[in-house]
Amino acid sequence: MATRQKGRTPRKITPNSLESAALAYLQRYATSAANLRTVLMRRVHRAAQAHDDDPAVGAALVDALVDRYVRSGLLDDQAYAQGRAASLHRRGISRRGIIARLTAKGVAPTVIEEILSELRDTHANLDLDAACNYARRRRLGPWRSAGRAERRERDLAALARQGFGYELALRVIDAEDTAVLEEELRGD
Repeated sequence: MATRQKGRTPRKITPNSLESAALAYLQRYATSAANLRTVLMRRVHRAAQAHDDDPAVGAALVDALVDRYVRSGLLDDQAYAQGRAASLHRRGISRRGIIARLTAKGVAPTVIEEILSELRDTHANLDLDAACNYARRRRLGPWRSAGRAERRERDLAALARQGFGYELALRVIDAEDTAVLEEELRGD
């Protein structure tokens, strides 16, 4: 992993240097257009401060670059949000948590709502499914092999910290066994 050297002066911002930075970032991370704009603007501000340049010139270059990437399909907020929301759901993140994380990356609220609607179409109970995913992954409640009663309050608190409501956390943690929850998820 590369570390930044202290006292190193950032390179001047040019269209080529911005494009190289953007492509390097996109090779490593999936991102939204707004997040890429934020990342590149941080670079522009550091360089502008070091070289006494006008950051507005760099901002115009960043805007043009991001717009070009959106038009070409290299950046697609819809596809990014779909993949990220599905991944977060599998990890056991609540609907509220998914909304917060996508909003922080600059995804538009209409896109987020559309993605959550698609997730709700594929999962009968979105938050119950996510809570079960989280509990399974962390071995909470019925997935705990021993000491369930002593750990009940901690398990409830873990689900609450993930953004799940108290009633839902109780349903998951107090379930007799995993089969009961799986039946409920299937709608049996």
